[in-house]
Amino acid sequence: MTTIAIAGCGRMGTAIAKRLIETGHAVTVWNRTADRAAAAAEAGAQVAPDLVAIAGHDVILLSLTDATAVVSVVDGLISGGIDGRLVVDMSTLLPDETRAVAERVTAAGAGFLDCPVGGTVAPALKGQLLGMAGGEAAAFAQARPILDMLCKRVEHLGPAGAGAQMKLAVNLPLAIYWKTLAEALALLDGSGIAAETAISVIADSSAGPAVLKNRAQVVIDTLNGTDQPGTFDIAGLCKDLDLALQQATVTGKALPLSEATRESYGAALDAGLGRFDGASLTRLLTGG
Repeated sequence: MTTIAIAGCGRMGTAIAKRLIETGHAVTVWNRTADRAAAAAEAGAQVAPDLVAIAGHDVILLSLTDATAVVSVVDGLISGGIDGRLVVDMSTLLPDETRAVAERVTAAGAGFLDCPVGGTVAPALKGQLLGMAGGEAAAFAQARPILDMLCKRVEHLGPAGAGAQMKLAVNLPLAIYWKTLAEALALLDGSGIAAETAISVIADSSAGPAVLKNRAQVVIDTLNGTDQPGTFDIAGLCKDLDLALQQATVTGKALPLSEATRESYGAALDAGLGRFDGASLTRLLTGG
């Protein structure tokens, strides 16, 4: 059986570990802060003391915060020897950052695939993520059986960096949505229509994306004044929005809606809403 290791035991890394264990895989995990690996260990994962201890696994999944963390972990893995292994980076990075990591990994004799995913903890636990992969065909073929356990759909989009670029495009409309929802609700000011009814109708219409249909009660509770912890919170949305704006600069594209939305996220972060659901941005902008 293919040996699998996961570097990074945040919300997504832990959910991925739990899903793979549930589907019959033996999983080893590592996290820079050891106590954050506790939930994965309780689910049956082995906890590695250091990166060298996971470097020899057949497939090493990375689920990390940013490019600095990814490079640090990759360097640690390389020091342990990863020749002949496969590294799959599921983090959200800039395409150029991803390509730089790919060069590092392949120079050490390992295969590399970037495969950031769409979806949060609940879809991860059910194997319902959307996988967006970039890398060599051989690397994709090797990773595919594992990715199929995690994803309802996984697409091989091109060379390394293609998955990262697709992920930024996928996340951008969601970041903007919470601002547009605030403007939609502003049109209902003075109507007497309750938040429960408004969100229910919007969720059933062409204006209701999956996130609103799946998290309608979270949005309603937020609009009624109780901010809800986010599985993809305002801080995370803002991070990915910043990456999208950086990528637009690289490609010479103008993103005026994104620029305007970034100002709103700055206000939400200043208000201490970073760890809450995106609906808290909507509440803030509607004056709730």
